[in-house]
Amino acid sequence: MSATLATLIRELQPDWSILVLERLGKVAQESSNPWNNAGTGHAALCELNYMPEQADGTVDPAKAVSINEQFQVSRQLWAHLVGTRALPEPSKFINPTPHMTFVHGAANVEYLRRRYEVLKDEPLFAGIEFTDDIDVIAEWAPLLAKKRNPRQKVAATRIVSGTDVDFGELTKLLFAHVESHGATIRLNHEVQGIKRRKDGSWRLKVRHTVGNNPHVVNAKFVFVGAGGGALPLLQQSGIPEIRGYGGFPISGQFLRTRNPKIVAQHDAKVYGKAAVGAPPMSVPHLDTRVVDGEASVMFGPYAGFTPKFLKRSTWFDLPFSVRWHNLGTMLQVAFRNFDLVKYLLGELLANREQKMDALRVFMPTAKSRDWELITAGQRVQVMKHDPEKGGVLQFGTEVITGADGTIAGLLGASPGASTAAPIMFDVLKKCFPERWDAWEPMILVMVPSFGSRLSDDPKKAKASLARTAKALQLPA
Repeated sequence: MSATLATLIRELQPDWSILVLERLGKVAQESSNPWNNAGTGHAALCELNYMPEQADGTVDPAKAVSINEQFQVSRQLWAHLVGTRALPEPSKFINPTPHMTFVHGAANVEYLRRRYEVLKDEPLFAGIEFTDDIDVIAEWAPLLAKKRNPRQKVAATRIVSGTDVDFGELTKLLFAHVESHGATIRLNHEVQGIKRRKDGSWRLKVRHTVGNNPHVVNAKFVFVGAGGGALPLLQQSGIPEIRGYGGFPISGQFLRTRNPKIVAQHDAKVYGKAAVGAPPMSVPHLDTRVVDGEASVMFGPYAGFTPKFLKRSTWFDLPFSVRWHNLGTMLQVAFRNFDLVKYLLGELLANREQKMDALRVFMPTAKSRDWELITAGQRVQVMKHDPEKGGVLQFGTEVITGADGTIAGLLGASPGASTAAPIMFDVLKKCFPERWDAWEPMILVMVPSFGSRLSDDPKKAKASLARTAKALQLPA
């Protein structure tokens, strides 16, 4: 998010000075690290949680289409940056990988069939395929079918134009670009306090973690893009807009294999259905990953719990985030989400063989010796007050903006990085409304469909998909 915002500011207002403060010794080591996220490039092509089945059995494509629209904004921006050589060879950060959904059981098969019928005429889902034939599934993804019970009812959808995105590498490349054009990036610099000055600007208390030297930075505009660490920093700022917000941290693990015999048999990101009570970020998936040019296969995530808001932070993050104004919200969320608590307890108590059994639902031939368990990134889900429902747990991202537009920050998790471009355009529009009209012509150069919906115009959608596919060296 921060790298995307810095890039947009550099493109739109090159005379502004940009300072990036990163608490670790390298950028993209937390949520954006490629091993800490699925790299799906969330376009809602395969994630069933964006199209849940309603009580009457219907499925609504609105949210899936909306998320795909947002992903297309990011994809157009990346294509533009590749065209201007701000980003290098596309294969360094994005690679073609079919997106699939796989379910089993008669009820789930019928649900997936209904989902397919709804999506097949949507312009941004062009080319989606459905099958309930195990032999066809074996052609698409052999690991799903090998030694599977032939009497089990199964179904799958596939879109071959899906992608695998290395958001860690993309973040590094974007920061390298803005740094080469005048931005300053200070590593090992931790922001420990944010306070408004009398003139409306901000005073940041910063500590250089190498040597422990403190210093102060003054800024007219601050964006808090600190992943799980954003909540406590926004609380320190004292802006009223953060009142009532809390954070619920969820950690995760993945099983990973680099066995070339297994990797060679799987070229897809395959998503299933989440367990009852599981958060959307815990939807099981068997993914091809390409990191640093090397392919592997990952399965998970297995949810866990720790009070830390970041992988490299303190166990006091959660208790120290409790305030008088969010305590009621957090207690209401805890009371109303027993299914989630039960799910997390089950995940925490699961041993390695139980984790392998979950993998074997997707890959019946999986052997424990081929897989290693790795720790994924921390995600801090938003807890906030709803006027009608009281305290609610929100599975998504939310931008918090100060009333005067001098500070903004991002809370939440999925779909996250995939929708960074539209979210950061929203930040710019909210925080700099007086400059927006002057910026729009350049924004339309970067993102030709900006301000409109591709899904409302099949010809425009087809042309945009073809143009960005060519620029990013992806299948049309």
